[in-house]
Amino acid sequence: MSDGPVFDPKMLEALICPQSHGQLSYDAARQELVSKSANLAYPIRGGIPVMLADEARSLE
Repeated sequence: MSDGPVFDPKMLEALICPQSHGQLSYDAARQELVSKSANLAYPIRGGIPVMLADEARSLE
């Protein structure tokens, strides 16, 4: 059973990184969309990606 709405990986076809305009990958374990080109990870909350730079986690 799911704890709520789940992100649909098919959405990746329509989404790009707002910073780099590059491709995103889905990290299901962390519930994030990862932009390797921008070194950012955008959170997914309630099945909805939060595509705001100030909400993104910096990748080290």
